[in-house]
Order: sequence, then C-alpha cells, then structure tokens
Amino acid sequence: MNKIYALIIFSILVTGAQAQVGGNSVFQFANMEASPRITALGGNLITVKDDDVSLAYHNPAATNSSMHQTIAFNHNFHFADVSNGYLAYGHHVDQWKTSFHAGLQYINYGDFERTDVTGVVDGNFSAAEYAFTLGAGYELYEKLSVGANLKYISSNFENFTSTGLLGDVSAMYIDTARRFTATLLVRNLGGQLSTYHETKENVPYETQFGISTRLKHLPFRLSIIYHNLNRFDIRYDDPNSEEPTFIIGENQGDGEIPWIDNLARHFIINGEFLFGKKENFRLRMGYNHFRHRESRINNLRSFAGFSFGVGFKINRFRVDFGRGLWHLAGGMNHFSIATNIREFKKTNKTAVLPED
Repeated sequence: MNKIYALIIFSILVTGAQAQVGGNSVFQFANMEASPRITALGGNLITVKDDDVSLAYHNPAATNSSMHQTIAFNHNFHFADVSNGYLAYGHHVDQWKTSFHAGLQYINYGDFERTDVTGVVDGNFSAAEYAFTLGAGYELYEKLSVGANLKYISSNFENFTSTGLLGDVSAMYIDTARRFTATLLVRNLGGQLSTYHETKENVPYETQFGISTRLKHLPFRLSIIYHNLNRFDIRYDDPNSEEPTFIIGENQGDGEIPWIDNLARHFIINGEFLFGKKENFRLRMGYNHFRHRESRINNLRSFAGFSFGVGFKINRFRVDFGRGLWHLAGGMNHFSIATNIREFKKTNKTAVLPED
C-alpha cells in the first residue's frame, strides 16, 4: 500500500500545473480513443494491463510482454464523414526486460471548399493530423510498472501546418491477490515545434488517476477514473450566460449545485464482463459525465455520455466493437481487429505435410 500512497503524493505535486480543456489547445485529436474497447468504456481505460496493445497509447505503463508481436488496427467512423484510427504493434525485448510499442494515430477531416472573402469558390483543400508514437513499459518491482510515450505530431490544415512533440509518463500498481489496480498518468507534456502562424499555442496537458477492482465471484471488472486532476473547474464558461459558471454551494437555474456537478464531470465509470476460461468474450459499458453535461440540450433528455461495446476472439483474431453516444444527433461506431504473429508461427510448426 505504500506504493499507492507514493502515487497519490506524486499526483498532488503535479496538480499545480495549468491545463486547458475543450478548444483551448492544439492537437486535441491526440486524446481521441485509440480503440473501440476504450470507446465502449467511456473514453478512458488506464487501469488494465493485458495483451491489448492499443491500451499502451493511453497508458504506457500498461505495455507488457503479453503484447509481444501483437498487431492491432482500429478505425472510428466519426461524425460528418470524419474518420480516425490507430495502428499499433507491440514487441518485448527479453534481455532488457522491457516491452515496447509503436503506433500511428490519424484523423482525416475530409475535403473542404476554399472560398474568398465574398464566398466565391476558388478550389478545394483537405485537413488531417497524425501522431507517430513510440513507447516503452518496464516492471520496476513485482507490483509496480512504469512507462513513457513519445509522440511526434503533424497537423495540416490547407496551407497551415504545425508539428509538435508530446510525452506521457505513468506508473501502475497492480495487486493481483487483492484484484486491485491503481494508475497515475501524466499526458501530453511538451509543446509545438512549429506553429500554424506566429503564435505558439497550448497543448492538451492532463493528469489522471484511476483505480479498478475485479470482483471475486463474478467475471466483472469495475474501473473509476478521475481525469483533469490538475484542474478542478472544467465546466464550460458560456460567454452568453448571465450567471457565473462556478459558484460553490449556490444553486443554478436548473437546480444543480455547480461544485458538485463540476466534481462529477471529472469521473468516468466503466465496467467489463469477461466471459470464458480465456476471457474470449467481453461485454462493456461506460459513463462519462463530462460528455453528458457538455452535450446536453436544455429540456431534452439523451443518453449522451453513455457507451457500450463487445469483444470476442475468432480463431487467431480478436474483434472489437464500441459505440459512444455523444449527442441527440447520434453516436460514433468504432471497430478493430487484432492478432498475434506468434499464433501463425505456432500453426506452421504444428502443420502436418500431406503424404505423397
């Protein structure tokens, strides 16, 4: 338990840094879900360490030897023909006792019409962003793992381009006897290498802390994640509102107490059922209160902020689907397929040649 206290103390030390949310920083696409499993679990999963190589993008301390030679392709069909995805590969170097992963996160915003100040069309242009990621995970002690990611960002909007270098560091405490996990993550340390114009902008720095527990008599894992640990007030500051956004202990027009609502926005709660001896069939669900509140429409109820999904293994391939509900207008569908190269090698070794 002393290691958990060390994680909490470290989290207090980093909470003094400033953060930006929403549209106040560049390279926001780097925070998008890397896989449908993460989409189905409310947009965040930093408390699990298994053979899913896509988890390493969000939490480098989760990188481990079971990801060795695993390849995963994830694609997300977003709104308005926007699409994004993540291609990942894991590799373990036994002599260094270190596991590595590499990946490419991409988002394509589609084609746009270029117009002059009078609205006359004079051509087309495209917009896209990429994040090339290299990370490593190392088991420092029996129950404590650490990891780091380095992400090179390339952002292109018509003739405006920007590059950046971001880093993630994390520590993960796992007590298998008690079925308990705790993770501290610092994301997107760094900045722009080159700017779109002349102004250097902020990057989406963030600190997160999460815990999870696996139930003893039920194949179910519950995770609770607190995001934006470095900034408490993450409510949207509406310039058209006549009332202040954040008032401690005072009710707003809809009957809410702002500081309680603001606190709730930091939490993501999710659960995953793991069926079968090898956990080859999984059902997932999650709730993100921040998304629910930011996407709401007054006087209309919606399931924005909720998500669900399923994962299963067929032969040598693992297939996952996740659906995230963002708004009354609809949600997004996320798909992935993953396999391990070693399983194909085993098949070749055990194959029997036909007789002449």
